[in-house]
Amino acid sequence: MEKTNISDHRYIFVCGLHRSGTSVLFRSLRDHPEVSGFQGTASPEDEGMHLQTVYKPSGKYGGAGAFGFHPEAHLTESSSLVSDANRQKLFSEWSRYWDLNKLYLLEKSPPNIIRTRFLQAMFPDSYFITLLRHPLAVSYATQRWYRKYRINWRGFRRIFEHWLVCNEILRADQKYLGNSFIVKYEDFVARPHEWVNSMYRFIGLDDYEANQKILSHVNRKYFRIWNNSLAGYFSGRMARDIINRYEERVRHFGYSLIDLDWIGPITE
Repeated sequence: MEKTNISDHRYIFVCGLHRSGTSVLFRSLRDHPEVSGFQGTASPEDEGMHLQTVYKPSGKYGGAGAFGFHPEAHLTESSSLVSDANRQKLFSEWSRYWDLNKLYLLEKSPPNIIRTRFLQAMFPDSYFITLLRHPLAVSYATQRWYRKYRINWRGFRRIFEHWLVCNEILRADQKYLGNSFIVKYEDFVARPHEWVNSMYRFIGLDDYEANQKILSHVNRKYFRIWNNSLAGYFSGRMARDIINRYEERVRHFGYSLIDLDWIGPITE
């Protein structure tokens, strides 16, 4: 029998910036027979932010590489949007694409990374699974959406700063969340089935063999671009300036702009 009440379900939100690998993670979680995630919606990557009218999608704040710079895009439990009416409206709009016969309902959108507290207020006891990827890979991949293979250093730095801003918001919001799971993209693609099953167990599900093909070592092409930039005269100056400005902040997330293969813990 279909469950139509909000409290009849458990909610899973996938978080992570554009180009962080969240789409394949979302599909892997959706593979579980007890999970319903959006599919065939005609929304880009089946992202829930495009399938509702309660809050603004990332495009209203500049889109990929920009939305986190807008303070009003960061939603928490204190947002005026948190209300019983909006909670029911959001559930109703998303329910058109969920199978309500299933207990676990899954949604993925990049701005979730700065809206975890809001989503938790709307759907209490939700689960948040965040995929964190090296900032160089995310920044290069995001800029290529706009400029293909031409690297514009001013734009690149802006996108790089956006990675830091959004992940620093997420880190600050963690202490307010009841159920949060963070995994590095680099670890995930190295052992995808192990990590997916860890996520299943985190939300209370049995292990299951997900069917998604997951590529590993795809950061390499972006690391080659970075190393080539460091070797150049003008580009080397730009890259070294980024290292000098941001290496310490990047290391708080277990990454480095100097030792690109280093993976460490997330720290305060």
